[in-house]
Amino acid sequence: MGDVTRIVIIGGGPGGYEAALVAAQLGAEVTVVDRDGLGGASVLTDCVPSKTLIATAEVLTNFDSSYQELGITLDGEAEDRAERAISVDLGKVNRRVKRLAIAQSHDITQSVTRAGVTVLRGKGRLGAGGQAADGSREVVVEGPDGSTQSLRADTVLISTGVHPREAPDALPDGERILNWTQMYDIEELPAELIVVGSGVTGAEFAGAYQALGSKVTLVSSRDRVLPGEDPDAAEVLEDVFRRRGMNVMSRRRAESAKRVGDRVEVALNTGEVISGTHCLIAIGSIPNTADMGLEEAGVKLNDWGQIVVDRVSRTSAPGVYAAGDCTGVFMLASVAAMQGRIAMYHALGDAVQPLNLKTIASNIFTDPEIATVGYTAADVSCGKMDAVEIKLPLRGNPRAKMQGIRDGFVKLFCRPGTGIVVGGVVVAPRASELIHSISLAVDNSLTVEQVASAFTVYPSLSGSTAEAARQLHIRKRAESES
Repeated sequence: MGDVTRIVIIGGGPGGYEAALVAAQLGAEVTVVDRDGLGGASVLTDCVPSKTLIATAEVLTNFDSSYQELGITLDGEAEDRAERAISVDLGKVNRRVKRLAIAQSHDITQSVTRAGVTVLRGKGRLGAGGQAADGSREVVVEGPDGSTQSLRADTVLISTGVHPREAPDALPDGERILNWTQMYDIEELPAELIVVGSGVTGAEFAGAYQALGSKVTLVSSRDRVLPGEDPDAAEVLEDVFRRRGMNVMSRRRAESAKRVGDRVEVALNTGEVISGTHCLIAIGSIPNTADMGLEEAGVKLNDWGQIVVDRVSRTSAPGVYAAGDCTGVFMLASVAAMQGRIAMYHALGDAVQPLNLKTIASNIFTDPEIATVGYTAADVSCGKMDAVEIKLPLRGNPRAKMQGIRDGFVKLFCRPGTGIVVGGVVVAPRASELIHSISLAVDNSLTVEQVASAFTVYPSLSGSTAEAARQLHIRKRAESES
């Protein structure tokens, strides 16, 4: 037992459970300390539930927007019918959402315990003593009943995630004023939903509830929705939102939200007061790093309370690693999982490739979806990357025409001399699937010529990726000859 590495992982989200699986496979003695259930917020209150809800919304949107164009009629439907032809039972949808989340958490728990990992329910923190003479650290676990126990670890991984940020004048009550974790507890569809915050979470929920049948007002403090994303993609999405009847209020900041009977009033910094039946507060997140003994143990935090890590997930304290949203590196489950795996490879002396943020593919599950990989328009405009860009609207794609798809595009960035693909954006239904070919190109430094010469199915949306690469090749050639 003396040469077996003892690893304690605090937090059972994607960063924690993926790290646990790797560490167990590499022969370590692994304990995961988890408070809410394996899978973490990603599975229980964030990624899995929201995307399940969005799947229902997507069916409704696709039906509403294209069934008449595609020649589908409904029995008894009047020609001038104003109300929608189909509706949703939100209570039933949310029960399915929570059932799937719990089932996913159960599956993860089974796979982790089958790998030989010990799972402890409770809240973990680093012990006050720092490193012992043998290099180990103490992790104190407080159980659900208030009891405590002490564990010794050669290596500790912190992957405790984040929780929703709250404004003092807009505190959620779980009934009418809600954060994103509480949206799955409401039984009836909000008649009028005010969404405060136009980042990824706000945009996804606003689009989903608009599709489900709510009248949605989206309050954005910036010039446009999704201020951190590709501006062309954000413009398409905002146009779609407005066309579908959403009230998008730009350059306005919510100062308070309060209950007035069965309604919510939101006061804006412009002096306007807007009213709805429900209000979702989606103004960011706070890392779960407080009261864990981190700074006392020498773990450096930044000004936002996020754990500072290097590209192999090391913190400033020897033997302590961190992964996932609590590091603020990139708020994605896939990145958390990669950070956790990298931490274990490094800690256990296995071959390790440092995290490369420029090969990360991400997706926003609005309708249409927005998928990105590699360098961005912002990187090009600020001079961080010298690249040639092309944007190809989907409306010219034959498969898009057949499916009634009007909105979206494929955008590629390549180096002007070599033609190596360094980034891309896809705005389309199922952009999360279409981005993979561009991810392969970015990850393997393929040229636009190589992307263009690979066969695509005709007709297919992916044909637009190849066509964009062909047009980039022609443009690059013309520029080199001029």
